[in-house]
Amino acid sequence: MRHKSLIYGLLGLFACASGAWGAESASPGTPRRSVEELAVRIDFFIDEGLKAHGAKAVELADDATFLRRVYLDIAGRIPSVAEVRAFLDDPSPNKRRELVDRLLDGPYYVRHFSAVWRSQILPAGANTQFQFVNPTFENWLQNKLRDNVPYDQMVRELLTVSVNPNAVPGRVEAMQAAYFAFAPLAFYQANEMKPENLAASVSRMFLGVKLECAQCHDHPFAPWKRQQFWEFAAFFAGIRPQNANNGFIAAPESPDRRELTIPGTDKTARARFLDGSEPRWAKGVSTRAILADWLVAPDNPFFARTAANRLWAHFFGIGLIDPVDEPGDDNPPSHPELLDELAQQLVLHNFDLKYLIRAITASKTYQRSSTTVGAPENPRLFGRMLLKGLTPEQLYDSLVQATGVREGGSYERIVAFNTAGGRADFLNKFASLDKPTETETSILQALTLMNGRFIAEATDLNRSELLAAVLDAPFLDTPSKRIETLFLATLSRKPRDEELTRLVRYVEEGGPKGDARAALADIFWALLNSPEFRLNH
Repeated sequence: MRHKSLIYGLLGLFACASGAWGAESASPGTPRRSVEELAVRIDFFIDEGLKAHGAKAVELADDATFLRRVYLDIAGRIPSVAEVRAFLDDPSPNKRRELVDRLLDGPYYVRHFSAVWRSQILPAGANTQFQFVNPTFENWLQNKLRDNVPYDQMVRELLTVSVNPNAVPGRVEAMQAAYFAFAPLAFYQANEMKPENLAASVSRMFLGVKLECAQCHDHPFAPWKRQQFWEFAAFFAGIRPQNANNGFIAAPESPDRRELTIPGTDKTARARFLDGSEPRWAKGVSTRAILADWLVAPDNPFFARTAANRLWAHFFGIGLIDPVDEPGDDNPPSHPELLDELAQQLVLHNFDLKYLIRAITASKTYQRSSTTVGAPENPRLFGRMLLKGLTPEQLYDSLVQATGVREGGSYERIVAFNTAGGRADFLNKFASLDKPTETETSILQALTLMNGRFIAEATDLNRSELLAAVLDAPFLDTPSKRIETLFLATLSRKPRDEELTRLVRYVEEGGPKGDARAALADIFWALLNSPEFRLNH
């Protein structure tokens, strides 16, 4: 039994220190900006906001901090030791931009952002009966992101996918189509094929509006009326709710149906857009296709602003409108001109998500330190980078990266984290509805990391792949070199002088067991359980 009480003394070393729809879409005179130009515009608007509040931004983050931050944000994991060393040793003045390009062109971006978009489109609070469809939907997202399909096209396909079980004849062919071409059906299944659920999800995700508050009565705080909710739900009126006992079977649809009866009343709601405009119906064009045309249109200010705000919130932990799905007079954007600029440029670049990611990460605003010294008190001024708790996916994949354990293979790996399902069960255990900037670790989660089988084996001298490599490598022949490697593997940085001095002494003295090798394992355990490992800063 390791003397954990002594190790907690080590942990202290590693603690990290307009209106609702305001903007117009891109006007004919709006210039199409390069990545560098948009990054400059981002910094301009943020700096103007800081000046208006008499505040100043903190300094830029060092290379190691930026490296770890951007890996977690784009790739969903921490970098390897080799990747850290290569980046820190690279003298190129453009290495940060080049790193972002490599990550966006690599497979980890596809895997991570498919999970990011899936968690937003199919949130954890959705109907748990249909959680089995998540992997299929995520695979569909991976294919779209791998091909860099424009965001508006992805959403259009999601909104117009056929829900008719007779669309593909033949049993085997139907099964195959359901898995590949019909993967977006997961969105409808998670919403039980109900028009009211679909309307609430579409408005929340793609228009940034929690419309469900107006389902039973007029919204108490926003201008939305109950009639408007059901008029929007009427775009899905042609879908018949499926049998709840058979979640795989799709639903029949009357694609031309445009109205429904408001429950509990004798009133009829006819499909109408949320901006109050009447649809222009066309023969042979389904009701949902008409909705998709309006929703993803370049001149729809709701759609582009919501997408831009969601991306901003992903990289900064909070949105320019925050919460991201509650715009209104009582929740205006912190920087309305900036949000307009991001939305306009997203439209002008044909909804290329990678373009906006490149611009955000190239800005000084994104590259600032997370230090609180001299930083403005208001986090929505973005004078510093806020600390963000790792998502369950980021934490799991970073633990796998840091320890050298790979999914699959031996029985020990399959039952990682004391579960039979490995990664999936870990994600469920660490699932949280907390905001990234306000995340807290539960007792169960803390115990899993401190005493769970995975961490125990990953830091065991007889089982740990990383410790074996660190101890056996001929070029790591001193305690200081071995400790530095552990830091690079976990925190993506070299130890500070005071950390190295203290920990070298700890190893040389052998820790509580008088064993230098065991002392090194203690340090590895402490690093994996440190707040700095669980935070993106």
